[in-house]
Amino acid sequence: MRVAVISDIHANLPAFYAALAAIDKAEVEEIWCLGDVVGYGAHPDGCAELVAERCEICLVGNHDLAALEELDVSSFSAAAAEAVEWTKENAKTETLDFLRDLEPEGEREGISLFHASPRDPIWEYVLSIEQAEENLDRQPRAVSLIGHSHVALYFTRPEGGGRVQGAQAGDGARIELEDDSWLVNPGSVGQPRDGDPRAAWLELDTEDGIARYHRVPYEIDRAAEAIAEAGLPRHLAERLYLGH
Repeated sequence: MRVAVISDIHANLPAFYAALAAIDKAEVEEIWCLGDVVGYGAHPDGCAELVAERCEICLVGNHDLAALEELDVSSFSAAAAEAVEWTKENAKTETLDFLRDLEPEGEREGISLFHASPRDPIWEYVLSIEQAEENLDRQPRAVSLIGHSHVALYFTRPEGGGRVQGAQAGDGARIELEDDSWLVNPGSVGQPRDGDPRAAWLELDTEDGIARYHRVPYEIDRAAEAIAEAGLPRHLAERLYLGH
């Protein structure tokens, strides 16, 4: 099966539209979303509606849970916490009801799905070899898809054991998932933090075990202007241009 994997849309509708246009051209059979549909951006309803319509599976992320008042925002940055409050006040009931029905982990086609990590599906940012090694020990399947960090990257351990290796993955990077153990992060659709401001998504062939990373330019001005018009922190708009 050919699949598009997306994560961390964060209510950025222009970025989501651009990613979906590229996904449609790729003619995949399913779309899997790893969570954080809302938060930061100004279009929670539009993004939730599209996810509900287009994705065969969607996980719940920490920002989604915060908007549902199911997670404490004391550890969030001031801007992130303000965006949570804005989302709670402005999102439609239908959007919150949709998010409420989601789980932070799942499985599809023999692949484990987590918003954050196998050992902590909601909170952990997997960014180091040490973290990856511990999570590879914990994951129930050979391949896990993770989001949350907003960084397009992967970690792998050879079949039978050996040293874990990892790297960030740029546009067009290709990895072969067969035999070894993998943690694979598609990056963020709506708020990349790996130095590339373009929307990120992952193309995955579950039968051949091939994954390819993609980046898509989008109208950042539109997303930034919507944030400003909503009265959200200016920082949330400015960082879209920088990709961090």
